Amino acid sequence: MNVRFRAFRFLVALAATVVSAGSAPAVARPPGLLVDPFVGTLADFGQLSPAAVAPYGMVQIGPDTDPANHAGYDHAATRLVGFSHTRGVGVGCGGAGGDVRINVGYGGDPLAAPIDKRRERAHAGYYRVAYGRGIIAEMTATRGTGAIRFTMPRSGPVTVSVDFGPGYAKRIAAKWQAKADGDLHADFSAGTVCDAGIYHLHSATRLLRAGKPVTAHWQGDGSRATLMLTVRSGDVVELRTGLSAVDAAAAAAVRETEMGDMSFDHVAARALADWNTQLSRLTISGSRAEQALFYTALFRVMQTPVAITDPDGRTRGSDGRILQLDPGEQHYASWAMWDNYRTQMPLLALIDPVRAEAIARALVRLYASGKQRWATSDEPFLTVRTEHAGIALLDFRRKGIIGFDAKAALSGMVAESSTLARNTPDEQIEAAYDDWATAELAADLGEPDLARSFHDKALGYRPMWLDTFRDLGPDADVVKARGLYQGTLAQYRWAPVFDLPWLAQAMEPRLIPELERFFGDNLFNITNQPDLHVPYLLAWAGRRDASLAIVRRYLSLPVAHRYTNSGVRPEPWIGRSFALAPQGFADGMDDDAGTMSAWYIWATLGLYPLTPGEPRYLVTKPIPKVTVLRPFHDVDIVLRKGRDGLLTIGGQEVTGIFVEHTMLDGIAAAKTAQK
Repeated sequence: MNVRFRAFRFLVALAATVVSAGSAPAVARPPGLLVDPFVGTLADFGQLSPAAVAPYGMVQIGPDTDPANHAGYDHAATRLVGFSHTRGVGVGCGGAGGDVRINVGYGGDPLAAPIDKRRERAHAGYYRVAYGRGIIAEMTATRGTGAIRFTMPRSGPVTVSVDFGPGYAKRIAAKWQAKADGDLHADFSAGTVCDAGIYHLHSATRLLRAGKPVTAHWQGDGSRATLMLTVRSGDVVELRTGLSAVDAAAAAAVRETEMGDMSFDHVAARALADWNTQLSRLTISGSRAEQALFYTALFRVMQTPVAITDPDGRTRGSDGRILQLDPGEQHYASWAMWDNYRTQMPLLALIDPVRAEAIARALVRLYASGKQRWATSDEPFLTVRTEHAGIALLDFRRKGIIGFDAKAALSGMVAESSTLARNTPDEQIEAAYDDWATAELAADLGEPDLARSFHDKALGYRPMWLDTFRDLGPDADVVKARGLYQGTLAQYRWAPVFDLPWLAQAMEPRLIPELERFFGDNLFNITNQPDLHVPYLLAWAGRRDASLAIVRRYLSLPVAHRYTNSGVRPEPWIGRSFALAPQGFADGMDDDAGTMSAWYIWATLGLYPLTPGEPRYLVTKPIPKVTVLRPFHDVDIVLRKGRDGLLTIGGQEVTGIFVEHTMLDGIAAAKTAQK
């Protein structure tokens, strides 16, 4: 049985109707043009950027403003300070923009130039703005290269600067070198998210004028290189920058291989075409606004992790060592696993199993290179944290994604267990989940003794849970009580999703009343990850309609949001949790590497991966009438909203709690044979 069939097989468990592409619900515009990159770019409503980026690209080239949010840009800002090439995708902490900041301005103009907001535009893979004295800047990107095209409205002297001082967090080192042919090479290092580690990158920038390379004479000292040009009205100045985790010469090779002498418009068209292909893995019915919000969420899901392998197959691991990968193989970095193992990783497994398989191999390499809880001092790219990678690997494998070394993964998971934090109640539950995943993978690989040992270890959290969570005290609604991370006891009470039957038994007969009180007293926090799954526990306990009502409220209605990461608000912030606007998320909600956007996608589909690591989805009711899954772009798999709004699979409505991956293996085999 080939890998492609295995990855396809589980998708058929979600639908037995395979139809031609002509029967898919119509989309008013290509999905990439429906994407609104400005969603979530205002203040603390998502911490996102309108930067131009390719799917899973390491280059995110876009504007930096003053003031800025963590992604370097605030939609309300009116001053532009430049354009940088990397971002953290809604991950917060202490960042502000990214690496390799470029600015072009007329002589004598201030560095912070006014933005013409009326002339600001963006779609998937493209950003444009007018600033200063009418300069128009346009951006597009490949996986590892960014291009900025400046159209100059008047004649005169112009300063071009490339600043290697700014980074997401603190800059640790930066040096640049002007090459004889005009190339500008640089090596730089900076703190990763929350300064928990250090990432090291390299760049190569070339100047073009009227589409032709210029032998530039870069000058300056410190971390900033500059040059002077005299332009005429209508002149086009372009800068192209390649990035690499290997060295600056490799970054130049990335630029020439991925972009070469293609025109800016050609690169932009390819970026949009690539986004249209990737976004069409899911198609929903609905209004244009509904589709736009859906595709914008999917656009954010498809930005992490970041593909960092150079076209020649070289990359670096998190131990700083250069790796030479097989042709066609891709390595990934920029992990935010504590956040997105819950929603985003399972969604990638569903809609793009081939990529999920490559991500799984990258996670195995991460274990081999000395995986740490947050980041090492030798990261190849801006990253966050890596907890629960083993849960994602178990989840992938049980969904038919098996093209990775599961035994090596198990060895890494076993070794990691002794390093897991187990001091606070939340840490004990999270470590237990990791140990459960290790036990389950060991059992799947035929190691019963190891499975038994880790199963017993995983259940060791139960006495603590009974003492701490069965009967909540006066500190139940205190954020960070008893050392909890960004949550309350009332929220972490429901965290053991790997042990739900025991949890229900421990709560009996109060399970449903306590869940109802949790939502009735507005203790749920949609703006952070610890309790994202709790709306679905009501469906798991037999109250599907109650779950659906809660999910739909947070999908589309104004809600009183009570929490920040550090406490309870004096007064709730009232508004929509997800909206097609710069204020695209609830106040204080970071998208966290596609985690929240993926929650929106799952809620819309009427499915939810309640326990990552188990090959099934909890079913509520889909929001759109029709959803088409295209995991390989050559087969349509249709989910329909049937009688009473229930999900229809193979002409039968799903009335049970879960959809299992294996329920239609026979049909999958028959359909594959027909192909």
